[in-house]
Amino acid sequence: MTTAEREGFLAAPHVGVLAVSGDGTEPGRGLLAVPIWYTYQPGGLITVITGRDSAKARLIRAAGRFALCAQQEEAPCRYVSVEGPVVSIEDPVDPAERARMANRYMPPGQADAYLAATVEQLDADVTIRMRPERWNSADFAPVAARFAGTADSPEGSRPRSVTATVD
Repeated sequence: MTTAEREGFLAAPHVGVLAVSGDGTEPGRGLLAVPIWYTYQPGGLITVITGRDSAKARLIRAAGRFALCAQQEEAPCRYVSVEGPVVSIEDPVDPAERARMANRYMPPGQADAYLAATVEQLDADVTIRMRPERWNSADFAPVAARFAGTADSPEGSRPRSVTATVD
Protein backbone atom coordinates (compact mmCIF):
# COMPACT_ATOMS: atom_id res chain seq x y z
CA MET A 1 0.00 0.00 0.00
CA THR A 2 1.08 3.57 -0.54
CA THR A 3 1.40 5.87 2.46
CA ALA A 4 -1.96 7.48 1.64
CA GLU A 5 -3.66 4.08 1.21
CA ARG A 6 -2.38 2.65 4.48
CA GLU A 7 -3.19 5.82 6.44
CA GLY A 8 -6.67 5.92 4.90
CA PHE A 9 -7.22 2.26 5.75
CA LEU A 10 -6.08 2.77 9.36
CA ALA A 11 -8.36 5.82 9.67
CA ALA A 12 -11.41 3.67 8.79
CA PRO A 13 -13.34 2.11 11.70
CA HIS A 14 -11.71 -1.30 12.01
CA VAL A 15 -11.41 -3.04 15.35
CA GLY A 16 -7.70 -3.08 16.05
CA VAL A 17 -5.61 -5.66 17.82
CA LEU A 18 -3.35 -3.97 20.32
CA ALA A 19 -0.13 -5.85 21.13
CA VAL A 20 2.28 -4.97 23.90
CA SER A 21 5.11 -6.91 25.46
CA GLY A 22 6.04 -7.06 29.12
CA ASP A 23 9.05 -8.59 30.77
CA GLY A 24 7.24 -11.85 31.48
CA THR A 25 8.49 -12.12 35.06
CA GLU A 26 5.04 -12.15 36.65
CA PRO A 27 1.45 -12.95 35.63
CA GLY A 28 -0.03 -10.24 33.43
CA ARG A 29 3.44 -8.99 32.42
CA GLY A 30 4.02 -11.11 29.28
CA LEU A 31 2.91 -10.53 25.71
CA LEU A 32 -0.66 -9.27 25.44
CA ALA A 33 -2.70 -9.04 22.23
CA VAL A 34 -6.33 -7.91 22.54
CA PRO A 35 -9.01 -6.33 20.33
CA ILE A 36 -9.60 -2.64 20.96
CA TRP A 37 -11.36 0.40 19.57
CA TYR A 38 -8.99 3.12 18.38
CA THR A 39 -8.93 6.37 16.45
CA TYR A 40 -6.46 7.67 13.91
CA GLN A 41 -6.33 10.54 11.46
CA PRO A 42 -3.73 10.46 8.64
CA GLY A 43 -0.48 11.97 9.83
CA GLY A 44 -1.63 11.90 13.46
CA LEU A 45 -1.47 9.71 16.53
CA ILE A 46 -3.11 6.37 17.34
CA THR A 47 -5.48 6.86 20.30
CA VAL A 48 -6.89 4.14 22.53
CA ILE A 49 -8.95 4.39 25.70
CA THR A 50 -8.61 1.66 28.31
CA GLY A 51 -8.93 1.01 32.01
CA ARG A 52 -6.37 2.87 34.09
CA ASP A 53 -5.48 -0.33 35.96
CA SER A 54 -5.99 -2.79 33.10
CA ALA A 55 -3.28 -5.19 31.93
CA LYS A 56 -3.12 -3.14 28.71
CA ALA A 57 -2.41 0.10 30.56
CA ARG A 58 0.11 -1.51 32.95
CA LEU A 59 2.06 -3.15 30.14
CA ILE A 60 1.97 -0.05 27.92
CA ARG A 61 3.27 2.10 30.79
CA ALA A 62 6.10 -0.36 31.42
CA ALA A 63 7.02 -0.83 27.74
CA GLY A 64 6.54 2.78 26.65
CA ARG A 65 5.28 1.57 23.28
CA PHE A 66 2.76 -0.75 21.62
CA ALA A 67 1.65 -2.07 18.26
CA LEU A 68 -1.75 -2.03 16.63
CA CYS A 69 -2.98 -4.11 13.69
CA ALA A 70 -6.21 -3.45 11.78
CA GLN A 71 -7.49 -5.81 9.13
CA GLN A 72 -10.22 -6.34 6.59
CA GLU A 73 -11.25 -9.96 6.96
CA GLU A 74 -13.52 -10.31 3.95
CA ALA A 75 -11.83 -10.98 0.61
CA PRO A 76 -9.72 -9.49 -0.65
CA CYS A 77 -7.95 -9.23 2.70
CA ARG A 78 -5.94 -6.16 3.66
CA TYR A 79 -4.14 -5.14 6.82
CA VAL A 80 -2.10 -2.34 8.30
CA SER A 81 0.01 -2.70 11.40
CA VAL A 82 1.82 0.10 13.13
CA GLU A 83 4.14 0.27 16.12
CA GLY A 84 5.60 3.19 18.01
CA PRO A 85 6.26 5.02 21.24
CA VAL A 86 3.62 6.29 23.63
CA VAL A 87 3.60 10.08 23.56
CA SER A 88 0.99 10.65 26.27
CA ILE A 89 -1.23 8.98 28.83
CA GLU A 90 -4.06 11.32 29.72
CA ASP A 91 -6.12 11.02 32.88
CA PRO A 92 -9.05 11.64 33.06
CA VAL A 93 -10.63 10.78 29.70
CA ASP A 94 -12.20 13.64 27.76
CA PRO A 95 -15.96 12.83 27.55
CA ALA A 96 -16.19 14.32 24.04
CA GLU A 97 -13.34 12.14 22.79
CA ARG A 98 -14.92 9.04 24.35
CA ALA A 99 -18.21 9.93 22.64
CA ARG A 100 -16.48 10.33 19.26
CA MET A 101 -14.88 6.91 19.65
CA ALA A 102 -18.16 5.24 20.63
CA ASN A 103 -19.90 6.84 17.65
CA ARG A 104 -17.10 5.63 15.37
CA TYR A 105 -17.92 2.02 16.23
CA MET A 106 -21.63 2.06 17.07
CA PRO A 107 -24.79 3.44 15.46
CA PRO A 108 -25.75 6.81 17.06
CA GLY A 109 -28.64 5.51 19.19
CA GLN A 110 -26.60 2.59 20.48
CA ALA A 111 -23.58 4.81 21.12
CA ASP A 112 -25.68 7.19 23.23
CA ALA A 113 -27.11 4.29 25.27
CA TYR A 114 -23.63 2.77 25.68
CA LEU A 115 -22.15 6.08 26.83
CA ALA A 116 -24.96 6.62 29.34
CA ALA A 117 -24.68 3.08 30.72
CA THR A 118 -20.90 3.28 31.10
CA VAL A 119 -20.44 6.89 32.22
CA GLU A 120 -18.47 5.68 35.27
CA GLN A 121 -15.70 4.61 32.86
CA LEU A 122 -14.74 8.29 32.55
CA ASP A 123 -13.27 8.00 36.04
CA ALA A 124 -11.74 4.56 35.48
CA ASP A 125 -10.12 4.98 32.05
CA VAL A 126 -7.09 6.69 30.56
CA THR A 127 -6.42 7.87 27.01
CA ILE A 128 -3.17 6.59 25.50
CA ARG A 129 -1.63 8.14 22.38
CA MET A 130 1.05 6.53 20.24
CA ARG A 131 3.12 8.05 17.45
CA PRO A 132 3.31 5.62 14.50
CA GLU A 133 6.94 4.80 13.83
CA ARG A 134 7.01 1.48 11.94
CA TRP A 135 4.37 0.45 9.43
CA ASN A 136 3.59 -2.86 7.73
CA SER A 137 0.78 -3.31 5.26
CA ALA A 138 -0.54 -5.64 2.61
CA ASP A 139 -3.38 -5.48 0.12
CA PHE A 140 -4.39 -8.78 -1.44
CA ALA A 141 -6.74 -7.12 -3.99
CA PRO A 142 -4.18 -7.29 -6.84
CA VAL A 143 -3.61 -10.99 -6.08
CA ALA A 144 -7.36 -11.66 -5.97
CA ALA A 145 -7.88 -9.79 -9.26
CA ARG A 146 -5.15 -11.82 -10.93
CA PHE A 147 -6.97 -15.06 -10.16
CA ALA A 148 -10.58 -13.82 -10.40
CA GLY A 149 -12.85 -16.09 -12.34
CA THR A 150 -10.54 -19.11 -12.20
CA ALA A 151 -11.31 -22.22 -10.22
CA ASP A 152 -7.61 -22.77 -9.63
CA SER A 153 -4.55 -20.73 -10.46
CA PRO A 154 -1.85 -22.21 -12.70
CA GLU A 155 0.69 -24.33 -10.82
CA GLY A 156 3.55 -22.24 -9.49
CA SER A 157 1.85 -18.92 -10.12
CA ARG A 158 0.42 -18.41 -6.63
CA PRO A 159 2.22 -15.68 -4.75
CA ARG A 160 4.21 -16.91 -1.80
CA SER A 161 4.38 -13.59 -0.01
CA VAL A 162 3.11 -10.07 -0.22
CA THR A 163 5.55 -7.22 0.05
CA ALA A 164 4.97 -5.09 3.10
CA THR A 165 5.55 -1.37 3.31
CA VAL A 166 7.87 -0.54 6.18
CA ASP A 167 8.97 2.98 7.06
